[in-house]
Amino acid sequence: MIILGVESSCDETAAAVVEDGSRVLSDVVASQAALHGPYGGVVPELASRKHVEAILPVLGEAMHEAGVTWGQVDAIAATQGPGLVGALLVGLSAAKALAYALKKPMIAVNHLEGHIQAAFLGRDELTRPFVCLVVSGGHTALYRVDPDGTTSFLGSTRDDAAGEAFDKVAKLLALGYPGGVEIERLAAGGDPHAFNFPRAYIDGQSLEFSFSGLKTSVANFVRRNGPPSESGEQGAYRLADLLASFQEAVVDVLVNKTVRAAGMCSVGDIAVVGGVAANLRLRERFEEEAGMHRFRLHLPARRYCTDNAVMIAAAAYRTWKRSGFCLDPVDLDARSRWF
Repeated sequence: MIILGVESSCDETAAAVVEDGSRVLSDVVASQAALHGPYGGVVPELASRKHVEAILPVLGEAMHEAGVTWGQVDAIAATQGPGLVGALLVGLSAAKALAYALKKPMIAVNHLEGHIQAAFLGRDELTRPFVCLVVSGGHTALYRVDPDGTTSFLGSTRDDAAGEAFDKVAKLLALGYPGGVEIERLAAGGDPHAFNFPRAYIDGQSLEFSFSGLKTSVANFVRRNGPPSESGEQGAYRLADLLASFQEAVVDVLVNKTVRAAGMCSVGDIAVVGGVAANLRLRERFEEEAGMHRFRLHLPARRYCTDNAVMIAAAAYRTWKRSGFCLDPVDLDARSRWF
């Protein structure tokens, strides 16, 4: 089963050809980071226009890299949601047009299911239930995933997603975009315990998240103490210490809530996926906790943490095995929210 996957939910235009849900024949991603950098975040209208420019070249490159003909493609898959509607419509419309013109079946994919599937690319499929943390610029949520692929929602953020908090703090300090990448790089030499920023555990055994207060706390700290310095000379605080302390506050909550969810669900497997799952400090902390609590940890390769079409094609293959193809892809529409 050869599936052509298409992804355009935010600011990456991606296409990939994947065989039997795991063998990657091609993987092409056109990033818009440079376009949105001056704004400190994704501008939806600009993203949509850039997707229109990139979608056909990206599709052509993916097919060329895979070395397959259109006739050899068995099905088309595309992200239907959640995401930016204008961006989603570009990839979804291209996929629908291909399915119609080539008389190929189509599979609509939930972007979050794609991220979940990314944890198992190139590995044996899990046959037991697991808890999955989906953490990115737009999502921070916990799910229980059963062996048949069905998911149960456990909790999500009440306000900012973790990746959104990274981007907003980076914008506050004029560090550039994507903010998470810059914060991770600059925090590497910092002291994560230099400043005690708040951890929002909300109440009791809640599995919900909140990062808005942490972001505000960092902003208030900078307002009171002035901008940081690179070296900490003349009594000023170091930028690396500030960022390491902020990053540690985010990581603490993500790790503790996820481990708590695994205990509450009585499962021994945890997967961590999404763009923030590429953060090395987060990965390190989860690996430490896995050793302490003896759970099995599943992390995607870092290249499959951020948005890509390989995960969409892989998720489509699982959807096809579970429930078949979409009977009338022409009627599919983008979904900005879909949990």
